[in-house]
Amino acid sequence: MTYSYGNSSSPQARSRSNPMAVAALVCGIVGLFVLSVVLGPLAIVFGSLGMRNAERGAARNRGVALAGVILGAIDVVLFVIAMIAVSNGGFSWHIG
Repeated sequence: MTYSYGNSSSPQARSRSNPMAVAALVCGIVGLFVLSVVLGPLAIVFGSLGMRNAERGAARNRGVALAGVILGAIDVVLFVIAMIAVSNGGFSWHIG
């Protein structure tokens, strides 16, 4: 019996990465801390494209793409909440 390890030409054996899903996840995580108004929508777009690629079978990691979309939505919601808080006079801390 001969076992073949290494490069295989079958599509099942090859790992198909999903760079859009990874980009969505990175944008979503970084957007929680800085530039959420830009990175949040980018995470949503990249995540949607990554999910589409995963559904077509062109890539894997649909869960990573979904996490990017969710984090992107959280980024946008946090930005909206921050803008509402700032427009209402912001936060003030009074001690004593």
